[in-house]
Amino acid sequence: MWRALLALACCITPLAAAAMVGGAGTPAPALAHAVVVIVGSRGNFCSGVALAPDLVLTAAHCVLPGADYKIVEYGARAPELRDVTQVRAHPSFALQTLLAHRATADVALLKLAAPLSSASPVALGGRDFAVAAGDAFTVAGAGVAVRGDGKSGGTVRAADLVATGQPGSLQIRLHDAATKGEKAGLGACTGDSGAPVFRLDAQRASVIGVVSWSTGPGNTAGCGGLTGVTPLSRYRDWITRTAKILGNQL
Repeated sequence: MWRALLALACCITPLAAAAMVGGAGTPAPALAHAVVVIVGSRGNFCSGVALAPDLVLTAAHCVLPGADYKIVEYGARAPELRDVTQVRAHPSFALQTLLAHRATADVALLKLAAPLSSASPVALGGRDFAVAAGDAFTVAGAGVAVRGDGKSGGTVRAADLVATGQPGSLQIRLHDAATKGEKAGLGACTGDSGAPVFRLDAQRASVIGVVSWSTGPGNTAGCGGLTGVTPLSRYRDWITRTAKILGNQL
């Protein structure tokens, strides 16, 4: 299985001129190099973000029990798989709640056996963080650009999205400002689960949430409608406390 995943990884590049579903451009290098690809022994893949050279934040549903997980490391010659030594999912995470698109503690940390040489860690945001409808965020993930086409995934793509509805500390729903989720537009898709949601402030990026789910236009199944985000404000203390247990001071 790992040999097959490594063969897939050889087709992955850390940057691309394409975009998430909807056709956005590539993220700035600082954001692109913070995003990592997570692959599982069951054949699944997700996105994550480096908070330290040997610590990755992702969604809890990306690292369910019963499988092993590795990080794709982009070296000078070819991608390689890096070992994950510990997986810590938030103890309050409930998969069935997530599948119903309701709020749950969909956050997890991965401790690596050795530091990544290619990743550029970013700051953890979310403390005393409030979101209002219309606030803008950048989502950067390695998911597919075309729903159902696995070959279109694996490259880091970005979408600038805005908050809709009544965002709070439990869940944020983002959509493309141009389509408002009513028509196909920018948004997360398969493989973007666990992708970081950045807030840019004076050219400084901080992670304020991770992608948990997506819909098609008009709340249909698919991608390009809503992007569901688990904000980190409620779980930030757990993240920093768990990171310290794993040997990282955030």
